Amino acid sequence: MIGALLPLAANALQSLTSSARPQAAPSASAGSDFGQFMAQASGDALKNLKTAEQTSMDGLTGKASAQQVVDSVMTAERTLQTTLALRDKAVSAYQQISQMPI
Repeated sequence: MIGALLPLAANALQSLTSSARPQAAPSASAGSDFGQFMAQASGDALKNLKTAEQTSMDGLTGKASAQQVVDSVMTAERTLQTTLALRDKAVSAYQQISQMPI
């Protein structure tokens, strides 16, 4: 189940970080800091999802307790929900900006 969500989360995070990279040189320092932050956040989110998947597999083989599996899956679910909320906000902001008169 989580394995199927990993590609979706990876695509959402990658689209956020690729759109967060600065395009203009004048604001490169502020943009690169934001881009670095988003890259680190996406890396942490993917690590959480992969950890949850591994813990789930360990739970199936008896190497992890049920509580460990539930905790890691709940963490992955919160991470995925946060990622999707950020993506939705970024898309909404882009749509609002694109509708502004020039």
